[in-house]
Formats: sequence, structure tokens, C-alpha cells
Amino acid sequence: MKEFLQSKQEEMLYLIEELVNIDSGSYYKEGVDRVGSILKGKFERLGFIVNEKTEMEYGNHLVIQHRDAIDPKIILVAHMDTVFPEGTVEKRPFRIEGTRAYGPGVVDMKASLVELLYALMALQDAGYNAYENVLIVLNSDEEIGSPSSRPLIEEHSTGKDYALIMEPARKDGSVVSARRGGGRYTLIVKGKAAHSGIEPEKGRSAIEALAYKIIQLHELSDHENGISVNVGLIEGGSAVNTVSPNAIAHVDIRISEVEQAAILEEQIKKICSVCDVPGTKVTLEGEMNRPPMEKNKRSEELLQVIQGVGKEIGVKVMDTSTGGGGDASFTSANGVATIDGLGPVGGNAHSENEYLEIPTLTERTLLLAKTIQKLS
Repeated sequence: MKEFLQSKQEEMLYLIEELVNIDSGSYYKEGVDRVGSILKGKFERLGFIVNEKTEMEYGNHLVIQHRDAIDPKIILVAHMDTVFPEGTVEKRPFRIEGTRAYGPGVVDMKASLVELLYALMALQDAGYNAYENVLIVLNSDEEIGSPSSRPLIEEHSTGKDYALIMEPARKDGSVVSARRGGGRYTLIVKGKAAHSGIEPEKGRSAIEALAYKIIQLHELSDHENGISVNVGLIEGGSAVNTVSPNAIAHVDIRISEVEQAAILEEQIKKICSVCDVPGTKVTLEGEMNRPPMEKNKRSEELLQVIQGVGKEIGVKVMDTSTGGGGDASFTSANGVATIDGLGPVGGNAHSENEYLEIPTLTERTLLLAKTIQKLS
């Protein structure tokens, strides 16, 4: 398989270039569906059945398994969307400089999509039937929290033994064994406008009321135990000489353990139920939308298998935790042994300098192929 993949590196890079040069931001359905159409054809030529789940707002999701598959025990999850809007590719298309490839979504995760495809090709070429033991979900909305694909991932991960998630490896090559969960809330405060010079006493400041809430919310953070509450965006008021009749705060929540979610949610609701400035009203919207991916006995055992495969092929596999959310949280919370970050190595995702370390492309594809083989 190693020789096969090394002979295919240039071909893999051509496909990555083709995918990168398609704008596929989460809200650009046409572009995401173009990526899906290309991949659908590639998988079908390998004998896989591709079930396209049609979406109206976001790109279509793909559920893929081989025509000879019978109750596969491994689920692989990857996403086809990026964070970049339509028109980005025209400004900075795919390019290679030295041993790195650049472009929007090159490592998060166009290269991972190609890695996944070629890992299965390598298994087929070598005569192993482990490709029959995988079910693949390619979704279109991961970068915005997987609002339409979460039920799909949860449905298809039920009953699986292992989940391999194709986010890129960290810059040092580590895979991801834990992720923080989280949610988003919006506080909407209504007050009463008044001229701040003529009759300020008749006003009820929504901004003042919101200020109390921001301080109270930030006090819920407990970084030692992996809890973070951050009011990252505020807006409000109509003029500098007017007592503010409205104010809004957008809040990001991060947790490290499942049990923290209900407790934190109750604390937030309690804070927002109290009126700090008489005459104002606070409305709370939002929810915890991603459970944490916790490192547990099942994931530890899966990690050891992957590290053993790495040792066989001369790749040292380290693991790490990350504060960012991802689809691994859904499979992990569903009781499936989960390891994330199985894509190639790269860095600066979501930025203009996003890059892929080209030498890791075939290396990580071999690691994935042999892990699937070992687990099967």
C-alpha cells in the first residue's frame, strides 16, 4: 500500500487542487454540491453506493458504503464545506510553494477528503476487503455547527464500534483525543429611550442592564475545570446622547465534561431571569449545541491501535486535546470510540495562510488505510 500511495501522490494533489478551486463555504450550496458531485463519482467508481441526502438550505450530505458491505463497524466522518465565502478562490487559488500547498480549505478539509478516498483505493489495490467495513458520512455544514447533519451523524454512528474523524492533524502531527463542547447564546435587552441631556431620568438603559449581565456571565468561567463563558460581540444604542433602548450580546460557551452542560445552562438562565435595571427586560435565546468529546477508556484503546499502526509504518502518533468543536463530539457522545485529527498535517486553518504539509499526505493516508485494516 505504501508503494501504491507514493505512486499516486501527484494524482492526489491534482484532485486536491480541483476541490480547493471550488468555493464551498457552508452557505454556498452550489459550491458544496459541486464538491459532493465529484466525490460521488469517485466513490461510485470504486464500487461504493452513495446515498445523497438532499438539503434545501445547505449542501447535500453523502452517506457512502460499499455495495458488498454488511453492517460495517467503522464510521468515517468528513466535511465538504469551508469557512470561506464565494469568490475566495478567484482571489487566491490553490498553489504549491516548496513542500506546502496553499488555498482556501486545503487542509480543513479538502486534503482529508482525498486522503479518505485514496485510503480505500489502497486497500482495494492490496486485495484487502476492509473497505467493506466502513460507512462514510460526508456532510456540508460542519463549519457552522452541523445544524442539519448532526441527526445524520448520530443515526449512522449508532451501533458502530469505532469513529474515525477526518479533521486535519495538528501542526505537530498529533491526532485529537478530546474536544471541548459548547454552545451559543444571545441576550436581547429592551429598555426605554430618553434624551440623555434633557430627561435622562425617564430612560431605562438597556446597555447598563447588559453590562451587569456581561460581568455575571464572565464570572461563570472556570478555566481550571475547562469551562469558558465569553461575551464576544455586543451591539446596542441609537445615539450617543440617547439612553439606550436596546442592546444585544452574543455569548460563546465551552465545556469539557458532559455533566457541566446542564449546570451551566441553569446558571445562565438564572442570571437572565433577574432584572438589574428596573424597567428593562432580558430575553435569552440559544442552546448548548455540541457535547464535549471526552477521552475515555474506549477512545484510549482506539488511540493505542492507531499508535501501534503508526509504529509499524514509522510514524510517531501523539495525541492532544483542543478547545474547538467538531463532529467527533457527536459520535463520542453516542458511545462510539472516537479519534479525530486523522487527516494530513497542516496549519493556519480558516485563514489566508492555510497550508498542507505535502509530505504527510501519503503518510497519513497509509496510516488511515492500515488502521481501517487493523480494526477490521
